[in-house]
Amino acid sequence: MMFRTLPVYGADPRATADIVNGIMNGKTNNTGLITLETGNATTSTIYNERISRDSVIILVPLSDAAEADAAPYGSFSNNTDQLSPSVGSTAVVALDTTEEASGIYLSDTSRMNVRNYGIYNVQFSLQLVNNSNDGHYADVWFRVNGTDVVRSASRFDIPARKSAGNPSHVIGTVNVFLELQAGDYVEIAGTTSSTDVSLEYYPADIVIPRPAIPAAIVTLQYIAPSASTNVYVSAQSNGVATVTHFANDTANKTYGYVIVG
Repeated sequence: MMFRTLPVYGADPRATADIVNGIMNGKTNNTGLITLETGNATTSTIYNERISRDSVIILVPLSDAAEADAAPYGSFSNNTDQLSPSVGSTAVVALDTTEEASGIYLSDTSRMNVRNYGIYNVQFSLQLVNNSNDGHYADVWFRVNGTDVVRSASRFDIPARKSAGNPSHVIGTVNVFLELQAGDYVEIAGTTSSTDVSLEYYPADIVIPRPAIPAAIVTLQYIAPSASTNVYVSAQSNGVATVTHFANDTANKTYGYVIVG
């Protein structure tokens, strides 16, 4: 509802009283609604003639979808065996399944892309297997945009197999904090001391029973926002304001706003 304003040169007592009473009842004519753009948009726009370059705009979630808004996250797995590269060579860990994700996506078989700038907790869990009669190791580390992350490597020793057809197993797991720009991608890279070391997938077993064992699981979780709130006004001019938010693919994320000044 649009409330009346007073003429520049004043108004009759009744009109003045009507407008003043509206103000006293909280009807100050400077509120509105915005529903965030979808399609993984990271900005939405408010159009309101009351916005000026120095206005303060306060946003409050109103819909259930807005109340449930979550920071970006992703969980990805590889549900096939992955052989080691030749000794002295490097390979990246393949991923073929998106378990859960919002604002993070697989752009190919190894790259986990983020849509928003921020600090992320990145963790991997690898099902390492050794089919050799000798003990071997695997070195694993993180990459961002194809470049190795300094001081991010770990060595996992895998004992010799127990017997023919009975390999030894080790779970390799590490997590790091990475500062990522919007559009960056993360990969898990590694090398082994023998091609007898591999990442192995085990399907679900109905006899034991147990669920499937992925060859690899990698998770990313946004942990440090780049602003004081997750949804905020990042730019404004007369009559228009840009709202920056996490990449959104959920409908009906509606916020109320109040314009001050």
